[in-house]
Amino acid sequence: MKPLKEFTIPFVGLKIGKHHFEYKIEKTFFEYFEYEEFNDVNVNVDLVLDKKTTLLELNFKISGFVNVNCDLTNEPFDQPIKNEFDLVVKFGDEYNDEFVDILIVPHGTYEINIQQYIYELIVLSVPLKRIHPGVKDGTLDSDILKKLEELSPKLKEEKETEEETDPRWNTLKKLLTDK
Repeated sequence: MKPLKEFTIPFVGLKIGKHHFEYKIEKTFFEYFEYEEFNDVNVNVDLVLDKKTTLLELNFKISGFVNVNCDLTNEPFDQPIKNEFDLVVKFGDEYNDEFVDILIVPHGTYEINIQQYIYELIVLSVPLKRIHPGVKDGTLDSDILKKLEELSPKLKEEKETEEETDPRWNTLKKLLTDK
């Protein structure tokens, strides 16, 4: 997969200190990764790159929303997301990304591509169970919700079946309590 140019930061020409980068992530970004879980995306990425003499510190902050389908009703809704991630880039003999928050790049590297980190940060910010806010507060009017309510077991029916049990069982239950 060819890296996207706008997410490649040439840090060799930057002065020592903090540098701010801002990115606007939309659905086309996820089409590049062939990720089709989102209907729409509107996420702002605020990146602070702190260049030091021997390493780089990157602080990612994301906020915005992704439009996803509800797991219960399949209705689309905007899921707000907000997350933060810190990455330390060190220089070494060979490329190594085994650690979650440390990236080792070979000496002589002059740029870093951050598109994979942004992609993972957004995808991992979405909750595993996506429930429409209208389902939680009861304001969503959906045919699927009505059908789920109709098919759900009722508590009154369970109590009635307990009362209709054979009286011989009650006598046997007394044996358990009598000692």
